[in-house]
This record gives sequence, C-alpha cells and structure tokens, in this order.
Amino acid sequence: MRAFLDNLSLQISHFRKLITTFAEVSPSPGLPAKPLRPSGQGHRKAFNQHKEMKIALIGYGKMGRMIEQIALERGHEIVCRIDVDNQQDFDSEAFASADVAIEFTNPTAAYDNYLRAFKHHVKVVSGSTGWMTDHRADIEALTANGEQTLFWASNFSIGVAIFSAVNRYLAKIMNRFPQYDVEMEETHHIHKLDAPSGTAITLAEEIVDNLDRKDAWKAGLTTWDDGHTDGSADHKATELLVNSVRHDEVPGIHTISYDSEADKITITHDAHSRKGFALGAVLAAEYTKDHTGLLTTSDLFNF
Repeated sequence: MRAFLDNLSLQISHFRKLITTFAEVSPSPGLPAKPLRPSGQGHRKAFNQHKEMKIALIGYGKMGRMIEQIALERGHEIVCRIDVDNQQDFDSEAFASADVAIEFTNPTAAYDNYLRAFKHHVKVVSGSTGWMTDHRADIEALTANGEQTLFWASNFSIGVAIFSAVNRYLAKIMNRFPQYDVEMEETHHIHKLDAPSGTAITLAEEIVDNLDRKDAWKAGLTTWDDGHTDGSADHKATELLVNSVRHDEVPGIHTISYDSEADKITITHDAHSRKGFALGAVLAAEYTKDHTGLLTTSDLFNF
C-alpha cells in the first residue's frame, strides 16, 4: 500500500505540472499568457513561441473557418482554402507553397486528400476519422523514413489529451481492482455519421492496452434523437462496450465508467465548443512544420 500511495503522489504531482502548463497556454479571458519555460528537450518548443507559417485548409466548413480564425490570430497566413467546389486548387501554386495543410473532411475523402497533398510534398495535419481500417498500412508506408508527413489525431483538444492521459493511468490502476467493470459512452451531434467516434475508439484502445481483463472493444448501441437504436449491447466479459448517442448539436462528450456493486467511478470530457479542437489543430500544425513522418498527439504532448 505504501508503494502504491507513493506512486499515486508522484502521478498527482505530474498532472499538477501538466495543468500548470496548459493554464499558461490557455489563460483566462483578459489575462496575458505566461511564457512557458523550455522543457529541456530541444525538439519541444513552447507553444507560444512559434514561427509564422503558410497554411492550406482542406475542408472549409465550420471547423475549417474556426481553424482559420485561430491561425490568423496566431500570426499565420492562409494561402489556400479547398472545399468540394474547388478541388482543382490542390494543383495550384498557392497550395504547393503551404508549409502545412490542415484537413478536416470526412472518412470517404480524407485518404485521397492526403495523397493529393503528398503529391506536392505538403505536410498534412488531419482530424478526419473512419479511414484507418482500409488505409492505415498505406499511410505508414508513405510516411516511413519521413518521405511524407501526416500528423493525425482523432481529437486535437488539449483537454482530450489530458483526459487520455488520465484514462491510461486509471486503466492501469484498475488492474488491481477486478470488481470494477468498465464501459464507455460517447455523444455527438446528429450530423456525425461514424459510430463510435474516432476519439472513443482511441480511448477504448488505450483501455484495452492497459487493462488486462479486456482484450478488445466492441461497438454497442447507437441511440438517435428520434429514439431508434442501431447495433446491440451484447458483448463478452473480455470486451469493452462502447455505446454511442447522436443528439442535437453536441460537439462531443466522452464518458468512461468503472462500476462495481459498491460504487461507480466516472470520468468525463465534455467539449463546450469546437474551439478547443481548432486550437489543438493549429498547435499540431506548428509542431508538424519542423517534424517529419507519422505524428500524433503523443509527440506533441509528452505525457
């Protein structure tokens, strides 16, 4: 027990440092950001110390416009905006001049968008989900040895990055408490077609990797606004059930619950808007400009 408490104390200290770091990156409204101290790792620059970039946007919907706003606020230049009605601009000089392209589209378009960017050796930051089952091996081959660069994440929110770290640590702790069973539920707006969400899949994979009594995750029920459901809640004891809800215009809620006869432990990330995702995508682009290969949030946030 003593060793467990000492380890828990170290982890709490670590998360306090993380919270301090992110408080400096995202200060309260009206307060100036505090300068970040260098971490001692040469490749990790403070988030508020970045060089101006030329950015291309692939996908110019709500998310693309929010990314544009934040990028401009951080001193970057938007050199090209590509949407469904101007696909020919992939071959424009403006697109080829971009340091990084930020891509938020849909599962059916994402992979082709990567290839069109790679054709001009433009690095890509992408939050599109649903393409990895068919094309993961292809992307790994294309980005091997840094020939092409893709920074992919199922969720760019800084809060989700912290939530993910807590999720992994909690799963490890729960190996010592077999009386708790775990389930997950994710809720998104009615326009989101894939279920479970990419973020939920990432979180589920983290639990499976760290919790010995689960060897796979399984998509459960998807409940829609009109009350109808898809899928099934049937699952094996060794499977992590992931249920989905599609409701109204919810940006994203992910809840992980450990339940026992005695009590229930729940952790939740509740996005208030898309702004956190957009800021994270721009931070990822700033990181990607100076790095190569297949990158993700574990490269950007070292925890």
